[in-house]
Amino acid sequence: MKVSGFTIVRNAVKYDYPVVESISSILPLCDEVIVAVGDSEDGTRALIESIGSPKIRIIDTLWDDSLRKGGKVLAVETNKAFDAISPESTWAIYIQADEVLHDDGFVKLRDAMLKWESDQEVEGFVVDYLHFYGSYDFIADSRKWYRKEVRIIRNDKKIRSYKDAQGFRKDGQKLRVKLTGATMYHYGWVKPPEFIRSKLQYFHTLWHDEEWMEKNKAKLESFDYSGIDSLALFHGKHPSTMQNRISGKNWKFDFDPTQKKFPPLSKLLNWLEKRTGILPGEYRNYKIAR
Repeated sequence: MKVSGFTIVRNAVKYDYPVVESISSILPLCDEVIVAVGDSEDGTRALIESIGSPKIRIIDTLWDDSLRKGGKVLAVETNKAFDAISPESTWAIYIQADEVLHDDGFVKLRDAMLKWESDQEVEGFVVDYLHFYGSYDFIADSRKWYRKEVRIIRNDKKIRSYKDAQGFRKDGQKLRVKLTGATMYHYGWVKPPEFIRSKLQYFHTLWHDEEWMEKNKAKLESFDYSGIDSLALFHGKHPSTMQNRISGKNWKFDFDPTQKKFPPLSKLLNWLEKRTGILPGEYRNYKIAR
């Protein structure tokens, strides 16, 4: 069984993406990792090269910045990376530049890929998510954050990145997947406020036109972490590839996790989830294979 990894990245230095940690976290599971490096304003390509792994193959891409609606350019770039993986691979592990796979998931994912290698009814695998917010000490725990997503897919080119590269579809249909219990740590919201403001302004250019950007300029320039609805303290252990970055953290984030800012309906639904584990109305970008 051969396994490929794939990801996209652009301006990783400018926006302080943990892409080195991200790619490094899946290297032990992969025979190769394709990194589609978009045209950047900084040293992103050199940063990827600095990882120094012979498994990594860089492809240089040009982003079409006119594809703004719904972040479509992210899916287009993701498909470029997926299309470049070896035809000999059975599975492909997708990871975004602000995600890091926890070491505890290696055996779970390897076992799952081996077990279902020959079963064409299984088109991919789902991983669990922890979303960190503000600092490495807090996780976002309200229902608006997705709990699971498809991150391993079969090497079938009928499978395409979906919408803004959140997940995948085959012929427009949700993939049939298996759960794995592996955990992806999402660090996209762990930065000093000035970095978050800059990143959000850039990201909105991938979704909206100039008219929208100008209309919402004041809102984008006034981002404040304190507006979050709910956070919880994190008591676990971060992935090994993140340890150096975490030890070099140079900002302070204070938050009282007992303070919740839920509207009435969300308050009820979050209470129900905590009591039962059931999340009514949860969006799932996949179907569980039986």
